Amino acid sequence: MKGVTVVSHPLVQHKLTIMRKKETSTASFRRLLREISLLLGYEVTRELELTTTTIETPLQTMEAPTLEGKKLVFASVLRAGNGLLEGLLDLVPAARVAHVGLYRDHDTLEAVEYFFKAPSDLGDRLVIVVDPMLATANSAIAAIDKLKERGATNMRFLCLLAAPEGLERFTAAHPDVPVFTASIDEKLNEKGYIVPGLGDAGDRMYGTK
Repeated sequence: MKGVTVVSHPLVQHKLTIMRKKETSTASFRRLLREISLLLGYEVTRELELTTTTIETPLQTMEAPTLEGKKLVFASVLRAGNGLLEGLLDLVPAARVAHVGLYRDHDTLEAVEYFFKAPSDLGDRLVIVVDPMLATANSAIAAIDKLKERGATNMRFLCLLAAPEGLERFTAAHPDVPVFTASIDEKLNEKGYIVPGLGDAGDRMYGTK
C-alpha cells in the first residue's frame, strides 16, 4: 500500500509474536512494547536530514554528521501511545513531546477529544505521531487533524498493528502522512478490534479492563 512501511525486522516480528500471546503478563507486555518501539523508531527516523558540524576528536578536527533543523516532536495519542513514546524517548531523549487525549466512544466508535498539549512551533518540526493500534483510524485521523490545526505540516504516523480498513481510511484522509507499522493484520471485527491483533493495547499495558 502506497505510503505504508511494514517493518519486517526479525526482532520486531519476534517481539510482536510474544506480545500477541494472551498469557503474556502486563510487565512483559510493557517491556516488549518499549523494546519494539526502539526498533520501530529506528525505521521511522531513517530519512532524517543531516548536516555537518566541526568537532575535535582525540586525534584531529573533522566535519561530522549531525541532525539538521529543530528537534523532533513525538505526539502520543493517549493513553496507549505512551507505551511507544517511552521507548522513542530512550532513542531521542531531546525530542519535544505532544499529548493528544482521545478516547473511542464504544457505541459510535468515533474519537472524542479530552486533552491536547503540544509545542507552539509544530510547523518547524517533524512530528511523529504514535499510537499502538490503527484500527478504525478514527483516533489517528482526529489526532492528525488536531495537529495540523496547530500548524504541523511534516508528520509521520507510527503504530504497532494496523487493520486494512483503518489504513485505507487513514491514507485517504491524510495521504501526506506516511505510516510505519510492524504488521498489517487480517481485518476488524464487529466491535472495531483488530483481528488477530493482541487485544486492547492500553488495557494490556496497564493491567486494566
